[in-house]
Amino acid sequence: MLDRGKYLYCVIEDTSPHTFGPIGIGERGDEVHSLCYRDLACVISSTPMTNYVISRENLMAHEKVIEEVMRDYTVLPVRFCTIASSIDEVRSLLMKRYHEFKNLLRSMDNKVELGLKVFWQNMDKIFNEIGTSDKELKLLKEKLKGRKKNPSMDEKIILGEKVKETLEKKRESEAEEIIQTLKPRCTDLRLNKTIGDNMVLNGVFLIDRIQEREFDDLVEELTQKHKEGLRFKYVGPAPPFNFVNLDIKWGAGE
Repeated sequence: MLDRGKYLYCVIEDTSPHTFGPIGIGERGDEVHSLCYRDLACVISSTPMTNYVISRENLMAHEKVIEEVMRDYTVLPVRFCTIASSIDEVRSLLMKRYHEFKNLLRSMDNKVELGLKVFWQNMDKIFNEIGTSDKELKLLKEKLKGRKKNPSMDEKIILGEKVKETLEKKRESEAEEIIQTLKPRCTDLRLNKTIGDNMVLNGVFLIDRIQEREFDDLVEELTQKHKEGLRFKYVGPAPPFNFVNLDIKWGAGE
């Protein structure tokens, strides 16, 4: 298959072409380099005109290139598996969306993404806490426990829904405390869906690099404050994948 395609990784500001090594997606050793238009550049590599399967390996290869470029540049990540048919098509994209990309680069200048997931460590303890602290749930459990006959299916459903509702209130309350502590040190944030009963927070924070140390310190303070009940998983810095993900549709005005 002819390598006539150009795989796009990210858009940066640059006036002269640079190379980033043979780290292109597909494990073929394709050289990653930048293609310039005025003071913009698109980071690309040669590729067959084929769709890449969404796999951990391919996603990591895509992200690895962007992370490498981020060492020296502010980056605008391009959506996974965006392939142009030619160099001219890439250059045309930069020309047509020049002002849009320049504005985005200004807003992302010197910004990085930090991820934070927070988990309850002991769910038995949490369920016990909500069972005794929430009056409605406590009364409902005592009412069902005090009867001689076993609860009906409908009663079990009602109890389960009340437990779920009370757990969600506790999750939101504890997550909000963490968010309000970190919010003053971030430019923007995204709250992703929590997974499983024990996840309290699944957030990503856009941070100016000059405030990264202060943000790190705040996370450490929260970790120590809640070390008996919460587990913090803190990752980054990373490119701003959750805040910019350029979606390019060829032939539709790019």
